[in-house]
Amino acid sequence: MRKLRPWLYLLPAIAFLGVFMVYPLIDVMIYSVEEGYNSASQTYFGVGLYNFRYVLRDPYFIQALKNTFILVIITVPLSTGIGLLIAVALNSIQKLKDLFQTIFFLPYVTNTLAVGLVFMILFKKTAYSDGLINVLIQAFGGNGVDFIDGPYWAKMFVLCFYTVWVVLPFKILILTSALASVNPDYYKAAKIDGTSRWRTFYKITLPMISPMIFYLIITGFIGAFKAYSDAVALFGTDLNAAGMNTIVGYVYDMLYGNGGGYPSYASAAALILFAIVMTITCINLLLSRQNDA
Repeated sequence: MRKLRPWLYLLPAIAFLGVFMVYPLIDVMIYSVEEGYNSASQTYFGVGLYNFRYVLRDPYFIQALKNTFILVIITVPLSTGIGLLIAVALNSIQKLKDLFQTIFFLPYVTNTLAVGLVFMILFKKTAYSDGLINVLIQAFGGNGVDFIDGPYWAKMFVLCFYTVWVVLPFKILILTSALASVNPDYYKAAKIDGTSRWRTFYKITLPMISPMIFYLIITGFIGAFKAYSDAVALFGTDLNAAGMNTIVGYVYDMLYGNGGGYPSYASAAALILFAIVMTITCINLLLSRQNDA
């Protein structure tokens, strides 16, 4: 009975994970290999890898894959680097430190769609206004750009800017806590030795908080690959027309969009996304272990 007691304690969690994680994953794997699946009749005509070949040749998926990778490559390093700089600056402030931390954390507790509407007001050209950002650009002698309905690079810039803005407060909070946990005796010893601030940061601060930095990088990659609501907040629900769809948006469109009703294609795309995220996560974990060694 004593041997069974720990398993009884874990049983609710195991049941929850089984129902809401393991079963859906198995279901997705089954859907992904059912060729010609008809959601109305619940029938299919074969089993194979056709769904994966179709998704990988679909121009909408290729565009979504491109957008997602650009978003990941730009926003994860940028948000982590900026978050680290701000956290270090906040850690060195003595007066009003808590006030500044609260101000930087406010965007994290704000609804993402509400923030998206604010960004649309700032960047979108309308019949009545060119948007605040364009007003500033024109004030300095530049030409206004429609960042919401204009060229691809402008839309991607806004999406990356918005994503960094949304995730930055959480990273600042985590890194500020990590910096506060560093033993101050190390800094005192470095000060006695006359070590410069940069060398102190590089040799003491960075190694001490490196596990937390790798944690933020890994979770940042996972979060960026799952981006969807950010793009919807800026460009509306028809992301394919805007050319700004993401992989998660593609999966949603295949299930519930105007051309939806294709769970097999959606499942194949979801498994491709799972494989990409798993591969990048494993690479990051290997790099973090080598760094610790």
